[in-house]
Order: sequence, then C-alpha cells, then structure tokens
Amino acid sequence: MDRAEKREFVAEMHETFKGSGSVVVARYAGLTVAQMNDLRSKMRAQGATVKVAKNRLAKIALQGTDAEGITNLFVGQTLVCYATDPITAPKVANDYAKGNDKLVILGGAMGTTTLDAEGVKALASLPSLDELRAKLVGMIQTPAQRIASVVAAPAAQLARVFGAYAKKDEAA
Repeated sequence: MDRAEKREFVAEMHETFKGSGSVVVARYAGLTVAQMNDLRSKMRAQGATVKVAKNRLAKIALQGTDAEGITNLFVGQTLVCYATDPITAPKVANDYAKGNDKLVILGGAMGTTTLDAEGVKALASLPSLDELRAKLVGMIQTPAQRIASVVAAPAAQLARVFGAYAKKDEAA
C-alpha cells in the first residue's frame, strides 16, 4: 500500500467506526480462506461486514471516534466486524466462534462503551432489532384485541338476554 491508499483506507475505516452501532475485534489466526469466506458470507447475509485491517492503520482510524477505547485490542492477527444494528455483528461473530475455536473474540465497542469478550457475548444474547420490533407490535396488538372483545361483550350479553326472554315468552 502506498501513502494515498493508506490515507484512503484510514478515512474509510474512520467513517465506518463512527457510523457503526457496534464493533467486534477478534483474533483469526489459523482460519483458512474458506472459513474466512464463510464468516464473511454469514456476516453479509445479516447486514454486517468483516474487515482485516493492519493494526496500526486501525488504531489511527479509531482516533476521534466513540470506539477509541478498543485500540489496545489490536495486537496480532485481528479482524473487525461491524454493523449499523448493534446486535448483528456480535451475534454472528459469537455464533461463528462457537463453531470454530480459531476465531477468538477479544472485545469490542458499542457507542462509547468498551466491551470485553464477555460483554460482546452478552450483547450477542440480546434479541435483534427486528425481533424487538416484532415483540413490540405483538404487545401493542394484544390490548387492542382485548378492548374490542370487551366492547363487543355487552352487546353479545344483551342479545343472549333478549334471546332468553323470547324463548320464555314462546314457552308461555
């Protein structure tokens, strides 16, 4: 890489770190090319991205961002996973690390909060934004259904009472 490419890469990574909901840093020593491509495709399918960056350039790109506290994680062969949804990148990285012991999660950041490996795993256990939206819609719809049944109940009860009186009058 010449200086212009490095400057462009640092600027691109800086914007990425500023716009990401969460960033995960992991060690990938021992992963084959096929395994790395598998990780990238799983991340891409969920709307996240994996980048292998030179540690020195990543540290420079982190300066002035909310995730600046994770610069100490960039030692050895590291990769960066990020997404705009704060749950996506940690979830996919954690799931992949469970199945492949060569991917070791070192830590990460969510906004200004610096996370260790356990923090990333805890973040991965949370429901995604889409799952939370589905739960919220379900919770909103349930009271509306209850209100409709309560409003309709008196009319149904009145109809039953009138029906009972009609039967009583027919029998008499």
